[in-house]
This record gives sequence, C-alpha cells and structure tokens, in this order.
Amino acid sequence: MTKHEDEELEFEDELEDDDDDEDAVLEEDSVNGRGAAAGFAMGLILGAILGAGAALLLAPQRGDLTRRRIRRQFRDLRDEAAGHVGEWRDEARRELRRQRKRLRRRRSN
Repeated sequence: MTKHEDEELEFEDELEDDDDDEDAVLEEDSVNGRGAAAGFAMGLILGAILGAGAALLLAPQRGDLTRRRIRRQFRDLRDEAAGHVGEWRDEARRELRRQRKRLRRRRSN
C-alpha cells in the first residue's frame, strides 16, 4: 500500500468517526429535548394543581358558593362554545357551497 492510499484510508476513518460523533450529539440533544419538554409539562401540571388548591383555600366565600359559581361559569362557557361551534359549522357550509359553485363554473368554461 502506498503512502497516499494510507492517508486516504486514515482520512476516511476520521470522516466516519466525525459522523459517529455527530450522530451521538444529535441523539443526546434529542433525548435532552424530550426530557426538557416532559419536565416543563410536569411543572405546568404541578403549578396548575397547586394554583387550584391555593385558590380553593384562599377563596373569600364558602365552598358551596364557590362550587356553584364555578358550575355556573362552566355552563356559561359551554353554552358560548356551543354557539361558536354552530356559527363555525354554518360558515363552513356556506364556504363549501361557494367553492362548489366556483368549481362548477370552472368546469363549464
């Protein structure tokens, strides 16, 4: 084997080693990214639970009044959301009709 061929083989080995190093770094970043996202989600959930507990403990009114108020607000929110869903459904139907008419006009031309 010539000196030139030896140098080429060494260079190819170095390239393969660099690729392996890059793969390891990318894999480590991927794992750390998932770990960070999971940690953030757990922190968010824990914060929500602690916040809800503090709100119930520090509420200025009796528990039964607070629960009644929460139910009423939830019911109002549900009704409002149902209204929006109905509006979005109607709007989607109108848009679908417009697009069908437009498609028919293009086919006829």
